[in-house]
Amino acid sequence: MAPDRAPGLAECARALADGEVSAREVVERALARIEATQPTLNAFRLVRAEAALAEADAADKELAAGMRRPLLGVPVAVKDDMDVAGEPTAFGCRGDHLPVAEDGEAVRRLREAGAIVIGKTNTCELGQWPFTEGPAFGITRNPWHREHTPGGSSGGSAAAVAAGLVPAALGSDGAGSVRIPAGWTHLIGIKPQRGRISTWPRPESFHGITVNGTLARTVADAALLLDAASGNHDGDLHRPSALRVSDAVGREPGRLRIALSLKPPFTALPARLDPVVRERVVALAERLAALGHTVEEAEPRYGQIGLTFIPRATAGLAERVRAAPFPDLLDRRTRGAARLGRLLGGAPLRVARRAEATLHRRIGALFETYDVLLAPTTAAPPPRIGSMVNLNGFGTDRAMIAACPYAWPWNILGWPGVNVPAGFVGEGLPVGAQLLGPADSEPLLVSLAAQLEADQRWHERWPPHESAADSAVA
Repeated sequence: MAPDRAPGLAECARALADGEVSAREVVERALARIEATQPTLNAFRLVRAEAALAEADAADKELAAGMRRPLLGVPVAVKDDMDVAGEPTAFGCRGDHLPVAEDGEAVRRLREAGAIVIGKTNTCELGQWPFTEGPAFGITRNPWHREHTPGGSSGGSAAAVAAGLVPAALGSDGAGSVRIPAGWTHLIGIKPQRGRISTWPRPESFHGITVNGTLARTVADAALLLDAASGNHDGDLHRPSALRVSDAVGREPGRLRIALSLKPPFTALPARLDPVVRERVVALAERLAALGHTVEEAEPRYGQIGLTFIPRATAGLAERVRAAPFPDLLDRRTRGAARLGRLLGGAPLRVARRAEATLHRRIGALFETYDVLLAPTTAAPPPRIGSMVNLNGFGTDRAMIAACPYAWPWNILGWPGVNVPAGFVGEGLPVGAQLLGPADSEPLLVSLAAQLEADQRWHERWPPHESAADSAVA
């Protein structure tokens, strides 16, 4: 295994189980990569160096005794909105946050599978924006082009995986926050069915629009991490039937009917698909057709779905702000959105949640004709660092919707989606496309994504090596 880049998740687990390498060696190499890139990429908010090494030594004892678990001794990262016992959960906010007492359920399940949580990755304040910058932790940069953002809000997780610091990472997705950074860093990003990965200690997150998901370089690794983290706490509000998604990776998807959707869903602010992104998504559609699938342009009946998103998102934000230990340190945009959320948290929120069943029927009608929906993940390539961080609330919303109008409807629906790489534009900037399905369709989406991966070989391409080196940004 090359020391300067993390092996894949499955490859690392196999090498550990076969005794080719020790968990201590794997963790030491990961820590060295993180330390070398932290001044430039800044993917991590917190690194658990001492604890991770101790856990690696414990894993080596288990391995030597013949014990086997799916991810025994494998280092992974989690986004800093997830609780790791003994560490603070700052969620992108300023202040000296206290350590939490217990692992969140998703982290607990990763540990049960044998994984070592090597650190917590950067995220914008309370996960609101498609960039990962802020006064709490600085700037997280895109390994493919360090003057551009890796996206957000799971930008730290995406940067860490894309640069080869760790094999895979957990993120969370409330309006595309796994899929957008996956698209902008040339990764697989799985947003699973709501409840597939627990959000406990919260019964649900942001009134059901936010779910935990996985980022990896290959479909198999993203599915493996998904299976390891999946499952429910007794307190979860959403408890889908169990699935083993990894089993779908090597399964032929069959000849599918695929709808290509290029129009952004209705938003109150303008959004237009950049022609260079359109070209890459259409090229991916053509490859799907060449693989034997029927691909036709068709649009879901989204209607004014955005009216149901705003109350859920802002009311959820208001709850987070109310619980924040240092509210005076929050961004002015955060406080403004929370004020709106307090206004919308009563009757408008109840109406928005009741509308979900109607949206399921209306948008789900597409899947009576088609098996999968293919859409751009974003409308534009990754923006430059700093282009959104100093805008006011309206300016940020405008820029955010212009760049990222495609991902959020699936958060309202609670259904699965998978970002797949769609190629590069301009100065070598990655863009992505979404494979979207109805409830519990992760196996189908993963099977199709794996078929595309075998054809396109995305994972064989790495960022320029100097992006992961310990050189300073000019």
